[in-house]
Amino acid sequence: MEIQQLEERVENLEMKLSFQDDTIEQLNNAIIEQQKILEDQKVQLTFLISRIKTMQVGSGLASEADETPPPHY
Repeated sequence: MEIQQLEERVENLEMKLSFQDDTIEQLNNAIIEQQKILEDQKVQLTFLISRIKTMQVGSGLASEADETPPPHY
């Protein structure tokens, strides 16, 4: 191979590496953002579960297991 061909190959590899580095950084940022969203949703879900449990306890309604089945059963 000629030196010029080798230089072109090295330059091509350097461009690909640069593109891959940029892509990896973008993917990493997307993962970080998704992790933040997931953590927020986890907090919200925990809060909602707590609220639902409080509503069930405070409502005075019988649970499905405690209710007698309808007459058609």
